[in-house]
Amino acid sequence: MPSLIPRRRKKSRKMRGSRLHGYGLQRQHRRSGRRGGFGNAGPHKHRWTWYTAYWPDYFGKGRRGFKRPRAVVREIRAINLSDIELNLDKFLERGSATRREDGVIEVDLSKEGYNKVLGKGRISTPMVIKAKYFSEKAIERIKAAGGEALQI
Repeated sequence: MPSLIPRRRKKSRKMRGSRLHGYGLQRQHRRSGRRGGFGNAGPHKHRWTWYTAYWPDYFGKGRRGFKRPRAVVREIRAINLSDIELNLDKFLERGSATRREDGVIEVDLSKEGYNKVLGKGRISTPMVIKAKYFSEKAIERIKAAGGEALQI
């Protein structure tokens, strides 16, 4: 009775008389040595890179690299000069900006959570702007408007 299971032709039909059927030595085809072990063999040895790349949570580690300490990494929150001009009323309401007797507005951007001033846009009113960092263009434009850039 013919077999009902569809399958490719067995290699043994083609290789009759060749003894090792194109696999070189006997040990290259038998048992589990050819494929690196049965099942999940070798995740801590010869398959380590595969596990860390494609299944990183298997051991709870994954590929580990260098992470800079939080004390070293500085997060820059920047604001443009044009945005300072636009939000000046809000800054005055919140108390992060004050108006002096001589008419100059003093803005402390650290109270608003910003630490850098960028030079995009122009300001028309003279201001004293306090921040940790300034771009060169921002310093030029603040001075051109009759103001001052103070680094905290």
